[in-house]
Amino acid sequence: MSKIKLNVLGISYSQTQSGAYALVLAEEGGERRIPIIIGGFEAQAIAIQLEGLKPPRPLTHDLFLSFASSFGISITEINIYKLEEGVFYSNLICEDGEKQMTVDARTSDAIALALRFRCSIYTTEEILAKSGIVIDIEPESKEGSPTSASKLFVDPSSEPRRPAEELKDLSLNELKEMLKDAVKNENYEKASDIRDEINRRNKKS
Repeated sequence: MSKIKLNVLGISYSQTQSGAYALVLAEEGGERRIPIIIGGFEAQAIAIQLEGLKPPRPLTHDLFLSFASSFGISITEINIYKLEEGVFYSNLICEDGEKQMTVDARTSDAIALALRFRCSIYTTEEILAKSGIVIDIEPESKEGSPTSASKLFVDPSSEPRRPAEELKDLSLNELKEMLKDAVKNENYEKASDIRDEINRRNKKS
């Protein structure tokens, strides 16, 4: 099965869940985006690494890096291999110079570790087709990259997020139009909810 490389695009604040954030992953060389809802601790761990900041005391993911490095263990890649009922499943591919091991991990933790071990993040076409949101790409400036600090903490739309129950009353065409608007306004958390509702309806048809 072919793998598709992903980059960390940014993090947006949750408008409805206290302490929750939407982590946005971008298909390398493509237009699709995957929003993943994560907790505040994981968002902080990812943001600190993207910003190149060094906390006075090591965070849990920094401790994991130091511990693994001390024993000659490295993480060579991260795989987001399954999407089930809105939950993304990931694993770490680890090596110690003699053998390769696969370790299960929450996707938010896997991304935080991928940034620290400077390893690639991959997923499958099947998952990207189910969860990816297509947006128009504006030409990138020469400065920065998908993981640059300027793209961190994408400003969410000021429009209130619709609850899941309200989405169920809308037609498929209305949902698709709302999805376009949410992506245009970079409100990835709202887009994630709409995408899940569209996927649920497509499964039933």
